[in-house]
Amino acid sequence: MAIFMYQENIILCASSAYEQKYYLSGDFDSLPESIKEELKIMCVLFTEDVGGVLTLEFDEEGTLLFNVSSDEGDILFDEIGSVLKIKELQRSKEELLESLELFYKVFFLGEEISY
Repeated sequence: MAIFMYQENIILCASSAYEQKYYLSGDFDSLPESIKEELKIMCVLFTEDVGGVLTLEFDEEGTLLFNVSSDEGDILFDEIGSVLKIKELQRSKEELLESLELFYKVFFLGEEISY
């Protein structure tokens, strides 16, 4: 008999165009203020630009994922724009995103990093 455990992704931060709110998980309070501010600006500008809700979350391997959703019937949500914007952010913020993944793998998953 196999037992499967379902593990949800760990949310780093989220921004909602609908509620005009930004959320940073308390688990990441130890991040430097400049990183927290950069995340906030990035997420808020994303949802102001394309609409919907953007959530940045870590999967069980420590990969940072962009999760975008929108309310059903939201005709203002730009689905194609959201995909393009994510690709742009992954390019322009590559160093930030890789640093966040490394931080998560070391401090949350307990991985040892060798150089």
